[in-house]
Amino acid sequence: MTRLRIASAQLNPIVGDISGNLEKARAARAEAAANGADLLVLPELFILGYPPEDLVLKPAAVEACHEAIEAFAAEDGIATLIGAPWREDGKLYNAVILIDQGIQAVRYKCDLPNYAVFDEKRVFASGPKPEPVEWRGIKLGLPICEDIWLESAPRALAEQGAEFFISINGSPWRRSIETERQTAFAKWRDINVPLVFVNQVGGQDELVFDGASFAWLPDGTEIQRLPAFEDAIAYSDWEKTDTGWTGVSDAKARTFTGLEADWKAMCLALGDYVNKNGFPGVVLGMSGGIDSAISAAIAADALGPDRVWAVMMPSKYTSTESLEDAKACAKALGVKYDIIDVEPAIAAMSSVLAEAFTGREPDTTEENIQSRMRGVVLMALSNKFGPMVLSTGNKSEMAVGYATLYGDMNGGYNALKDIYKTEVYELARWRNEQNASPGLAPAGTVIPERIITKAPSAELKPDQTDQDSLPDYAVLDDILTGLVENEEGPLKIGTRGHDAALISRIENMLYRAEYKRRQAPPGVKIGRKNFGRDRRYPITNKFRSVK
Repeated sequence: MTRLRIASAQLNPIVGDISGNLEKARAARAEAAANGADLLVLPELFILGYPPEDLVLKPAAVEACHEAIEAFAAEDGIATLIGAPWREDGKLYNAVILIDQGIQAVRYKCDLPNYAVFDEKRVFASGPKPEPVEWRGIKLGLPICEDIWLESAPRALAEQGAEFFISINGSPWRRSIETERQTAFAKWRDINVPLVFVNQVGGQDELVFDGASFAWLPDGTEIQRLPAFEDAIAYSDWEKTDTGWTGVSDAKARTFTGLEADWKAMCLALGDYVNKNGFPGVVLGMSGGIDSAISAAIAADALGPDRVWAVMMPSKYTSTESLEDAKACAKALGVKYDIIDVEPAIAAMSSVLAEAFTGREPDTTEENIQSRMRGVVLMALSNKFGPMVLSTGNKSEMAVGYATLYGDMNGGYNALKDIYKTEVYELARWRNEQNASPGLAPAGTVIPERIITKAPSAELKPDQTDQDSLPDYAVLDDILTGLVENEEGPLKIGTRGHDAALISRIENMLYRAEYKRRQAPPGVKIGRKNFGRDRRYPITNKFRSVK
């Protein structure tokens, strides 16, 4: 075979929905066949969804995947590469299966990632040294995701005569992903073999997959790029000449960078979390502050304004400006907006605790009660009407514990969990500048300017601002970036001009708040290291840095 048309299908599976994922594979195969493709390529572990985590330790799930693959292989259709968990000789592997009028070949992932958000060695066995697959006279190398991030598998395949690499992937997005991929793959590009890279797209709990599939000529020239953060099927046409394989494709999607990429990632992650888990929409507390405003904007872009319910819950400390700003933001976004006065609930709780609190001065306890009463309201609305509570705390607050357990930390998901406060402001300005909507909400200014410019405040006591108890957010975020993302000590952080006592205080707050973060809702990974899958610190922890 000297001519080959490949359909790259970056699709959005649902983990555990084996029958639904099988139907997506069938539909993709039919579409690819209708467009003259010889081979359809689907992402890593597509039939089960990625990452399956400990779901693959359930024998029934693996058996159901085998049955689905066997059914798919028995059906008429074009040749297909599809990922699935596969058991052989008592071992469970992450596999790619070549189907062409039956199962023609199975190859196993040999380099299992076990760092950052990955722990595949926990559930899979490493495959043997990879071997090419002979298919219609072509020697295909079929490395799976991590296999092409290291040199050993590509070089082993090339040494055995592989003339074409097709790699199925479940490669999660983060800000640095494009640079990371290019740097990793450059290590073995000297072997001059074409590459078709097909990646999963969609949100899965704390991860989001960008798709952004591509194809390279043997010299590394990119001839195909699928769109990021959306389902797509695209075609590349290849011809074998005297000097090797050459190819062309009409798919030339642009890549997203910076704040636009962050926004796309958050919207896809939130939208998929809500939709895949069957919620009709979201409900959130709309305080008139920046975090709830940007959370509402993300939700409206991801789900549509008609599926977002913003609730202002004023107390005696809520300012007139906050009432006005919350209403204006909700109106600009086109979301449902209600006001529920929580002052009677706060007063009732104060009465209940009055005798127990006799002789004690008011402190953060009373502030936390206010937050918890708001949490009760939102959870009650969720229980009664069905929408998921959207938590609105940013990474800066989550880091230092500037949030109330069972109060404003209530929720099923938090789109801002990996976004520092300074980045929240940048995103708000970016969203307001968009003349074409980046989602389903209206274009243009959707966050009133006063929300962006006024001093941030929880409004839990008179004249309160965040900086009563925290340093300026630019200072805080730089210290936290050093402590969290870079694992720097106080001496290194201090070289950037920060006070040693402040660094020590922030580090102490960071460690002490671990118990809160363990009880926080999930949120999408955006940066280099998120709270949750990436950063797994002990709750009970007496260590403090000295240098």
